[in-house]
Amino acid sequence: MRTSTTGRVGQYAALLAYLVFLAFPFLWLISTAFKSPRELGSLHPTWIPEDPTLDNFRQAFDEQPLLRAAGNSLLAALGAALIAALIATPLAYVMARRRTPLARAATGWVVVSQAFPLVLVIIPLFLVLKNLRLINSLFGLVLVYVVWALPFALWMLVGYVRAVPVELEEAAAVDGAGKLRTLVSVTAPLLAPGIVATALFAFITAWNEFFFALVLLKTPEKQTLPVVLTHFIGAEGVADLGPLAAAAFLATLPSLVVFAVIQRRITSGMLAGAVKS
Repeated sequence: MRTSTTGRVGQYAALLAYLVFLAFPFLWLISTAFKSPRELGSLHPTWIPEDPTLDNFRQAFDEQPLLRAAGNSLLAALGAALIAALIATPLAYVMARRRTPLARAATGWVVVSQAFPLVLVIIPLFLVLKNLRLINSLFGLVLVYVVWALPFALWMLVGYVRAVPVELEEAAAVDGAGKLRTLVSVTAPLLAPGIVATALFAFITAWNEFFFALVLLKTPEKQTLPVVLTHFIGAEGVADLGPLAAAAFLATLPSLVVFAVIQRRITSGMLAGAVKS
């Protein structure tokens, strides 16, 4: 009994330490965003700003076109989320319902594709987009985001599809509904929570993405928010710390809100097909 209690205390202590480790950068970011230049240059930094100010936020908007960059990020993220959800839904249905060697191979490829580093795929993607004349185009960036988000989106939706009882589709077939009608009228409404969670995941991925946007977008008018944040760092590597922290804090808020909404649905989607009924 004592050993069990000690082990549980150790688990909670480890979990608490991990949460502190994860929360520290964000809490320090918030603290930095509200500090005055005098406090930012102090040799004895404090957690709580002694003289909180909003000057860093005003300076951030004055120095960089944050609203335009946020609009570009929003357009790219929404486009990627919608297209990824539309493509992933029928594909996930086929992968979940058709237990063929091809479907199993596709599932394996989805898993393996997650191991590819960005540097490995950026050159082929760049050449393809160049031939399609989509370099320096938000639409081209959206296509890249869709390709990058599809594997995990498929992995999520396959679990949701497998959680839908096959008997419902068989009953619809007995009533004369075809495959497409069954998918649209019977399966899709039951998959709505999973489709929403998948779209929101694709949104978060695209909103936070930096590398593809940096390589594929050249003109300042089309740059996304993560790329614009790097402009607060000077040519010699010296960061304008206060405005950078303020802008980074504002850029992080949408991701936190969306993740708070979908984190339970992501977990349920990954576990949905794990138990046989």
